[in-house]
Amino acid sequence: MSRVQLALNVPDIDQAVDFYSKLFAAEPAKRRPGYANFAIADPPLKLVLFEHADANARLNHLGVEVPDSDAVWATQQRLADEGLEAADGSGTCCFAKQDKVWVDAPDGAWEIYTVLEDSDTFSHDPAHESVVECCAGGTQSDTASDTEAVCCT
Repeated sequence: MSRVQLALNVPDIDQAVDFYSKLFAAEPAKRRPGYANFAIADPPLKLVLFEHADANARLNHLGVEVPDSDAVWATQQRLADEGLEAADGSGTCCFAKQDKVWVDAPDGAWEIYTVLEDSDTFSHDPAHESVVECCAGGTQSDTASDTEAVCCT
């Protein structure tokens, strides 16, 4: 099953987790300092929260979680066939090892990904352990400003 991912910057992670737990009648699937994600069944949604009190925007990024790596690579090929470059962003990110591609839309980045396994670390690059840093390949995205992050699940 695929589902849309909505990643939000929130000023207070505890308040946000409390609110979204009540709104969707679900507890976080993963909770770490400054980070939480929900795997919501109805509606099918992956809600990701990044504590970032000074963010200029509430929206962090959008994505599509797909069932397996084959779906990631098939999407990358389909996008290439359509003339869109989807960059490989696989690795450890947001406390999970993932196969992933990033594609730049006119209004921001999208990720297409699958989670392979949990991780104890936020990123595979120790310089990018903060939830306000980007984990697309372990480097800051060209489309992200100093106060906005394009991150991951």
